[in-house]
Amino acid sequence: LMDSHNRQHNYLRISLTEKCNLRCKYCTYCMPKDGVELTPQQKLLSNEEILTLARLFVKEGVTKIRLTGGEPMVRMDLPHIIAELNNLKKIGLQNIGMTTNGLTLQRKLPVLKDAGLDAINVSLDTLNPQRFEFITRRRGWDRVMNGIISAIEIGIPTINCVVMNGVNEDEICDFVQLSKDLAVDVRFIEYMPFDGNKWNEKKMVSYQSMLQTIQERFPDVQRLEEEPNHTSK
Repeated sequence: LMDSHNRQHNYLRISLTEKCNLRCKYCTYCMPKDGVELTPQQKLLSNEEILTLARLFVKEGVTKIRLTGGEPMVRMDLPHIIAELNNLKKIGLQNIGMTTNGLTLQRKLPVLKDAGLDAINVSLDTLNPQRFEFITRRRGWDRVMNGIISAIEIGIPTINCVVMNGVNEDEICDFVQLSKDLAVDVRFIEYMPFDGNKWNEKKMVSYQSMLQTIQERFPDVQRLEEEPNHTSK
């Protein structure tokens, strides 16, 4: 698969649902406090359509598929979808990943692992239980952390942390330290504007600012060589 800039693509993201079991205070583009008007079921991709599209993309060179939401683990048939995607490894698929808030990860991971899940990204914006409840409007920080630790069994999970000024920018180095103490990767994400997320320039922390904060505590940090057309630094 080549785009108009001659970049080769081998990665497909499939959103399984709009639903989520959190109501994050700042990510209102994702799921506001009172929820959103959901798309009628008949307009969402059916399991058969998901698998048909995945098969077509794999035949065209896609080697990695990531399942997202909403929160993909609210779908009761998630293990079945993963198991069916796992069959595509016979024709070239190499990796099945999932992005999750981790709230039910520890409990559901064994079944998902047996179905063929290879990689996990967990969205987590704080290492403070009280701040977690403030941000997500839900309790469960300990469950998320236990899920992350359990996910280490199938590889090195990635933690996605959206850094917001006045919210969690003081935890940047704590997340870096976590990646030294646990076998996890941490990805810091800039807080970017989306329709309806009440974006404010004062909340944004640039990656240059994040890097400077990290270098002050960890002066020996070095930049890794990136893959061609990589989307992160």
